[in-house]
Amino acid sequence: MDFELESYVAGILRDIRERGIEAVKEYSKKFDGYEGEFLVSEEEFEEAERLIPEKDKEIIKRTIERIRFYHEKQLENDKLYIKNASLYGIIYKPIRRIGIYVPGGKPLPSTLMMVGVPAKIAGVKEIAVTIPPKNGKVNPYVLYVAKLLGIKEVYKLGGIQAIGAMAYGIGMKKVDKIFGPGNKFVNEAKRQVFGVVGIDSLAGPSEIAVIADESANKEYVLYDLLSQLEHGKDSKAWLLTTSRELAEYCNRDGIEVVLCKSLEECAEKANEIAPEHLEIITENPMGLVDLIDNAGAIYLGEYTPVPAADYFLGVNHVLPTGGAAKFSGVLTVMDFMKRISLAYVSREEFLAERYLGIRLAEIEGLEMHKRSMEVRR
Repeated sequence: MDFELESYVAGILRDIRERGIEAVKEYSKKFDGYEGEFLVSEEEFEEAERLIPEKDKEIIKRTIERIRFYHEKQLENDKLYIKNASLYGIIYKPIRRIGIYVPGGKPLPSTLMMVGVPAKIAGVKEIAVTIPPKNGKVNPYVLYVAKLLGIKEVYKLGGIQAIGAMAYGIGMKKVDKIFGPGNKFVNEAKRQVFGVVGIDSLAGPSEIAVIADESANKEYVLYDLLSQLEHGKDSKAWLLTTSRELAEYCNRDGIEVVLCKSLEECAEKANEIAPEHLEIITENPMGLVDLIDNAGAIYLGEYTPVPAADYFLGVNHVLPTGGAAKFSGVLTVMDFMKRISLAYVSREEFLAERYLGIRLAEIEGLEMHKRSMEVRR
């Protein structure tokens, strides 16, 4: 726990909560060098579309189609059943309003695609997007993706102030849940506003682990490992291999190489790491899947590199990091929906079974619980 970071972020969030929009404006000027309207105008959307080459527009549209195709399969139907003339089950309802944080250091239109597409499939009615401006502008590719997804609320807001604005409803309508990655300040802000709003996860530095044997193409493995280190100095890469030759080839700065006696040992090491991304490039990659319990995503074979999944495969690239794959998983359509318990009990079943509740209320000493059931005759 970084207590200095915690205190710093808490102070800014407290200031935003107490002083509202004036504080948001001050921090926006201080951290992003921006003074002006936060909400992106229709003219800015139109300008962004003009700036994007037609070829790139087609690439974005095709990528969105692939993401939509994959995620539409994730929708779950209400689960209802009848017993003794009573109705029980679980129904699903979309979250009404969400916020999406898109990092601005290296503008990531793919982040908005990966979060916005499943949100739309789930039926989320209101989506607010925040992104740090650069020279007073929002990246045109991000705005074009927003337009394709029917998102009109895009704000020139970054950092802690963006999270505070979404969580407390400052300069915009309050959101119900915040999605999207960010730096350590954004992550800590998300952690501190959890409870006021929901959050997707606390995404840390990017991670990749590769399990590979003697059959793996050395160049493929090396560049896959290096691709994730490209995200920043805190990113992590592990090679788990039975090949001494491959281990020596990939032994360079930033890559932790583990030479194992067997592929089973590689799988167990991967479970200990619980990496965000796990590639299995072996003679029989499917044979190892049953041995993997902890990974954000598993990519099999030579032609499923992590960068392909980051962009165009259609699978989601919002994944647990920092060992969180031991207890959480990939972002899906269902992260934008709530499960609501439903019961409609018949008179006959209630009267036949209420003695169970009456006695349990007596055991727990809750008299009004008992009376609630007794008065129904």
